[in-house]
Amino acid sequence: MNESTHNFGTPADPAQTAEAAQTADPAQAAQAAEGAGSEDPAAGSIADGARRALDPKVIPLQRTIGAIVTACVSLPLAVAVGLLWAAAGPPPGVVAGLVSVWAVVTGGLGWWLYRWPVLHHRHASYAVHPDGIEIRKGVIWRQAISVARSRVQHTDVSQGPLERKYGLGTLGVYTAGTDHAKVSLDGLEHETALRIRDHLLPPAGDDAV
Repeated sequence: MNESTHNFGTPADPAQTAEAAQTADPAQAAQAAEGAGSEDPAAGSIADGARRALDPKVIPLQRTIGAIVTACVSLPLAVAVGLLWAAAGPPPGVVAGLVSVWAVVTGGLGWWLYRWPVLHHRHASYAVHPDGIEIRKGVIWRQAISVARSRVQHTDVSQGPLERKYGLGTLGVYTAGTDHAKVSLDGLEHETALRIRDHLLPPAGDDAV
């Protein structure tokens, strides 16, 4: 078995360092010194221009919200049908019709709100660039929104109770223009949303216009 060892932070021998400095190519030595004194800010940055999908946890989150909406619509409708039946005593055919309407509305709404999050996730993406962010979303009516970093006034990251449960957050970007004065991007992992927020903030001493 081959073994390899890696030494990190081991002090160099001063004699060897002086000899290497004398024999090295001056151009390479200058380049190495410049590289040692500075670090590429884009290395490991969120602003790499890569197109990313939303966090997959947004699907169960939206399905949970859909189940709550379905219950809020279905239960009052069921109570209304029951009160109408008890008060007016309509013929059995009318009762069957009302029950059928309730079942169709509940079933259709429940199915749509269960299926919709998958379609939403499939067609939503974003890309963070050094000079801004581009957001694409929409299933039927699709949007492609580009926000220049120079026009960002401020940003925020919000979390509702269900978003906290799933570890997600919603990024809000406020711009100086009137068109898309506020751009929201939900379905982000909370830490990712914070990184994008910090990146989009104007540099110190630079006022957005």
